[in-house]
Amino acid sequence: MPSTSAPFRPAVGLSNPHLQTLWGPLWRKLPALQRNRERLWLADGDFLDLDWHGPHQPDAPLVLVLHGLTGSSHSPYVKGLQQALQHRGWASVAVNWRGCSGEPNLLARSYHSGASEDLAEIITHLRAQRPLAPLYAVGYSLGGNVLLKYLGETGVASRLEAAVAVSVPFRLDHCADRIGQGFSKVYQAHFMREMLAYVQLKQRHFNDNGQHERLEALTRLGPLTRLRTFWDFDGKVTAPLNGFRDVHDYYRRSSSHFFLGQNRTPTLIIHSSDDPFVARHSLPTARELAPQTRLELHSHGGHVGFVDGSLRNPGYYLERRIPRWLVEGQ
Repeated sequence: MPSTSAPFRPAVGLSNPHLQTLWGPLWRKLPALQRNRERLWLADGDFLDLDWHGPHQPDAPLVLVLHGLTGSSHSPYVKGLQQALQHRGWASVAVNWRGCSGEPNLLARSYHSGASEDLAEIITHLRAQRPLAPLYAVGYSLGGNVLLKYLGETGVASRLEAAVAVSVPFRLDHCADRIGQGFSKVYQAHFMREMLAYVQLKQRHFNDNGQHERLEALTRLGPLTRLRTFWDFDGKVTAPLNGFRDVHDYYRRSSSHFFLGQNRTPTLIIHSSDDPFVARHSLPTARELAPQTRLELHSHGGHVGFVDGSLRNPGYYLERRIPRWLVEGQ
């Protein structure tokens, strides 16, 4: 059932969902963190970069943090959570999805909203690295969708103690429609620029390094000059690069909505009714959620926003709520 037992109250002057959404990337001062980077080689020959923070004790609780679309381990919400966890004596490891750590990934394929096979490899690696540590996961936006999909696919075998998902695009098709409406078109244009730059950087990298077969896989996509919407990009780029028949196949097979009922891991979902990326009718009903899943639906918060306090002294609700729930389970 939806719950608001820990209500969020936006900072005075920041009740608008767009101000909530934009505060972190535009105005937040990032914490300075000392992190250790590890390169994880995947079974298909590609790699992911993992950024570790916090205590090194083998039995310290460990939280896996998953960023959203066009984000990275440097996203403010990732670094803020890692700092909050360290203050509690917990370790964390922030994932950079394929090609998101500042270096193009090695294969033509990309990261995407349904890449739960990559998450499975990460969890296997972390369990081997720290077998004594209780392991948790927190996913934001795209990362939250990947996490919920993984939890539904694995059921009782998730190997996670608990999980939190924030501002999840439960139905990718609905979100592709929603972000093309009203002011949200501004976000859509930003994401299009970033995602096209992601592909173009990889094209140059393959060309400069003589990787002709991988370059050909990108060349076969054809010209990318007329892509304006998520439907355009995912149909032209995401689906063919990642083995989907078409954009409809990608959205259907990758939307976490269709996996929620099979989740058997204690899970908290935090969402706001005014999320400018996610239509209200995309939210799961109580009947669609597994018994172990709790949905906290707030009136305000935007998309991965949840800034409270004041403009002079802003607070970050998620960085209090998530660690508390992981510790207390309530």
